[in-house]
Amino acid sequence: MLLKTFGWSFAVTALGLVAAVFYGGWQAFGIVAILSILEISLSFDNAVINAGILKKMNAFWQKIFLTVGVLIAVFGMRLVFPVVIVAISAKLGPIEAVDLSFNNPDRYKELVTDAHPSIAAFGGMFLMMIFLDFIFEDRDIQWLRWIERPLAKLGKVDMLSVCVALIVLLIASMTVATHAHQHGGGHADKASTVLLSGIAGLITYLVVGGLSGFFEDKLEEEEEREQEAEEEAKKSGKPASAVLLAGKAAFFMFLYLEVLDASFSFDGVIGAFAITNEIVLMALGLGIGAMYVRSLTVYLVRQGTLDDYVYLEHGAHYAIGALSVILLITIQYEINEIITGLVGVVLIAWAFWSSVRRNKALAAAGGDGPGSADSKAEVSSGV
Repeated sequence: MLLKTFGWSFAVTALGLVAAVFYGGWQAFGIVAILSILEISLSFDNAVINAGILKKMNAFWQKIFLTVGVLIAVFGMRLVFPVVIVAISAKLGPIEAVDLSFNNPDRYKELVTDAHPSIAAFGGMFLMMIFLDFIFEDRDIQWLRWIERPLAKLGKVDMLSVCVALIVLLIASMTVATHAHQHGGGHADKASTVLLSGIAGLITYLVVGGLSGFFEDKLEEEEEREQEAEEEAKKSGKPASAVLLAGKAAFFMFLYLEVLDASFSFDGVIGAFAITNEIVLMALGLGIGAMYVRSLTVYLVRQGTLDDYVYLEHGAHYAIGALSVILLITIQYEINEIITGLVGVVLIAWAFWSSVRRNKALAAAGGDGPGSADSKAEVSSGV
């Protein structure tokens, strides 16, 4: 099972490291290995969130996510995206931008760094909306109940998550404007760039999320009809089958997954420049990391890990919230990538540990299993 799920990742790792040695010797080998670890540590929460969405999709769309989705993630976000950033910010053609990445890596890094505020604002807003929509929703299973219960009550107010996100964006842009004014201008247009990019991230979330939600509602109607058919099938002795996302619903969910992956990859791509300016080594290292994130997503789905460890999804969403705040802070201040990676890992490890405690409490209380919602066991888990 493990080899089947991670086989392609192992193969890409071997090929990528060999290619690095041929390209730049053992030093390049070390850089690619470090970049791979960086991408995996920064994107573990991505895998958990992806798994929560992917398990709703049928086998065909899961396969599309692992084939076409990998091409978009590895080649699109980790190779093409940095080049596109440079091309737009420096007003160059794509070929000129690629030439710059090979022949003048220092200038290339400078241009990507200049584009960071708009990238961070877009990604920060998109990720923040994911976190806010999660935390304001009333859930049967709650992890940090002292936070989640009052926020779920507040979440009954329509459009609250959008209002909170816009307030945060205004504060971020005003902070940038104040800083620019205090330091004699120079980057006076930076605040408007942050504001526009943040609004673009918010709109992207609302459009893609709205479309996928619309088709999910359509699917629920189909599910109701299917349930009626299943009841008839049971009466006649035929096996019933689960209804998974397909067609337009799965297509928009796939788009949502790709935009989500893009938002997660921003910090990895930007963080990679702290390690190397070489576009080839960057693509190899981040590409290897992206493959493991994909494999880990499938592993979580096939093993039913999210059903067994019910707080993992909560931990991942808190990690997303932390990452969105970090991205917005990095518009003005520098934050070490190690801190970014550790925040996500710590939150997910805490959620996993809480899930294990919950499962033990359920077993001790005589619950039906890890997925049981026995209220006494919930309280005894002490979370």
